[in-house]
Amino acid sequence: MALSARLQLRQSQSLVMTPQLMQSIRLLQLTHLELERFIDEEIERNPLLERADDAAEPAALPNDADQHQGGDDDWSADHAEWTSEAMSERLDTSLENVFPDDPGRQDRLGPDLTAQWKSASGNGGSSQGGGEGYDIDAMAAAPTSLGDLLAEQIAFSFVDPTDRQIAALLADAVDEAGYLDTDTAELAERLGVEAPDIERVLATCQTFEPAGVFARDLAECLSLQLKARDRLDPAMQALLAHLELLAKRDFVALSKICGVERDDLVDMLAEIRLLDPKPGLAYSTGPSDPIVPDVTVSTGPDGGWAVELNADTLPKVLVDNAYYAEVSGVAKDSKDREFLAGCLQSANWLTRSLDQRARTILKVATEIVRQQDAFLVNGIRHLKPLNLKMVADAIGMHESTVSRVTANKYMLTPRGVFELRYFFTAAIASAEGGEAHSAESVRDRIRELIDAEKPVDVLSDDAIVDILRKNGVDIARRTVAKYREGMSIPSSVQRRREKRALAGLAS
Repeated sequence: MALSARLQLRQSQSLVMTPQLMQSIRLLQLTHLELERFIDEEIERNPLLERADDAAEPAALPNDADQHQGGDDDWSADHAEWTSEAMSERLDTSLENVFPDDPGRQDRLGPDLTAQWKSASGNGGSSQGGGEGYDIDAMAAAPTSLGDLLAEQIAFSFVDPTDRQIAALLADAVDEAGYLDTDTAELAERLGVEAPDIERVLATCQTFEPAGVFARDLAECLSLQLKARDRLDPAMQALLAHLELLAKRDFVALSKICGVERDDLVDMLAEIRLLDPKPGLAYSTGPSDPIVPDVTVSTGPDGGWAVELNADTLPKVLVDNAYYAEVSGVAKDSKDREFLAGCLQSANWLTRSLDQRARTILKVATEIVRQQDAFLVNGIRHLKPLNLKMVADAIGMHESTVSRVTANKYMLTPRGVFELRYFFTAAIASAEGGEAHSAESVRDRIRELIDAEKPVDVLSDDAIVDILRKNGVDIARRTVAKYREGMSIPSSVQRRREKRALAGLAS
């Protein structure tokens, strides 16, 4: 077969996503804080973009001198007696110590302290109304981390340089929960010291605050906290040595091992509950973003639901067309004109994308409220099964669009703040052929049944299945077990043992 070059013409259809379309899709799934950061980056890159808050110029404060009919000279003459020099002469004293914002204080405080005074309180322009007041955030102290707290205690607890170095290495091996994550024998070999020296330094470090830090396991952590409270007696040591029995709720065996009566064991368990299993987390400095609802739902005047976008989460971005007209009129280079045209196109597209994003969020939220009206009125028991396809078909959008809109978005309702994904739950068939039940409402029923149990009548998973089926919920036993484990509820055997032991201890 001979090879030859040929020209062929083909016609085909393909989906091409432009950068602008990809940007619009990306904006849909951004949270409020991520969207604010994205807009800040766009404003830095695009000179035609500005925030609406920055666009409005602050109104000038009225000036008493301008309102005085006699002019500046008359005003100065009328108020001359109120100057610091005149008052000093009349009172035969200096007002510099009484009024620190008096101009005469500069000579007494010096230029450095004067600048600090003005920058701290905004006095530099307060006479014209230009002061901005104190910046509380700038004055607030940074939170103390666990590492800083341990380093400070190490500096005051050890005099010998070797012990201080060992303690510093031990502190570096402490995780954020406060536990020591290293082998002392390996550390001793690496430093070339004896293992007893490591243990001696570690024993001192285990007396640091917070109580329980430098522990190697949970039992040691709890024992250190009890020791700091002077409550580590032999019975409590025996209890901490058998935490696996405490996890199994085998209180009868614990009472025999600890050699205490029922009332004493109840008191010991109460003390254990007051301890912190992860003492280092109290000094965790990890970032935590506050939840700001994107949509608010309230009762309307007609008795329905009013769905509104939260104004605090809507970025206010404007296109500075006046600046574009001014700059483009003097731009002579073709590259400059192309740059300005590109900035204008990008700015217009961004504003339209933000507007479309807001409209899409409102449309999806309104449909969710319409579908889950019974939940808003009556509670979780009336939460209906809902999926992305149902909402997408109702509002005429694609499922992927609805999925992006509901990601990391929150709704403020009269029943609390919920993520939009919370309203999408799986459907569990009805045993009587009626409407399906929401998985979340079934979980709530299971939790209520277990909370109402009595020590002599603990429900097994099969018993829960029978009760739910009598109430019209067709559910399998493995589903009940999955929901129960997802809610961190122990099995019926463990619950029976715990409830009977607690009932016996309390009697």
